[in-house]
Amino acid sequence: MTSTDAPTGAPRARVERAALELFASRGFDAVTADEVADAAGISRRTFFRYYPTKADAVWGDFAAHVARLEQLLRAAAPGRPVLATICSAYAEVNDYGAADLPVLRQRMRLILTEPALQAHSQLRYAEIDRVVAEHVARSTGEDPAGLLPRLVAASTRAAATTAFATWLADERSDLGRELHRAFDELAAGFPSLGG
Repeated sequence: MTSTDAPTGAPRARVERAALELFASRGFDAVTADEVADAAGISRRTFFRYYPTKADAVWGDFAAHVARLEQLLRAAAPGRPVLATICSAYAEVNDYGAADLPVLRQRMRLILTEPALQAHSQLRYAEIDRVVAEHVARSTGEDPAGLLPRLVAASTRAAATTAFATWLADERSDLGRELHRAFDELAAGFPSLGG
């Protein structure tokens, strides 16, 4: 659900790595933006040029993640089932290379478990929900603020979030497989429940 695409030596990537390391070891509330800046070898002012808040450093370049999801949804073949398109786009956006997985685990563990980040996370989730609801609205002719677009957006995000949580709970699990399992259950109306 987040981006880790920055080159390893890039200043933003250094800031994110420093922030994630400090937050994971000492706790989000116990670390200041100044300490993150020091650990990344940049000034406080530079830190705030990259990230408006220290919570934003946890999420990384989330705007690029949302933009990529939106691009995939807009490029979907006309007539393809709406839910299948959304699930496929979610899986593609969250297809990370093996080298990115340790940082992604750190990031997602903070996002999903750190109480101080929950309000900020809701703002980020709203961005994803907006993009998905707009896609549903384009496909159905409904208002993006209507019940169906909002329900599909919230449901698909919940499926993705649950897949991430399951992946985090088992070091041996595969994120892509967990995402596909979650979306397959959702798309088929939970066939594992047996009718």
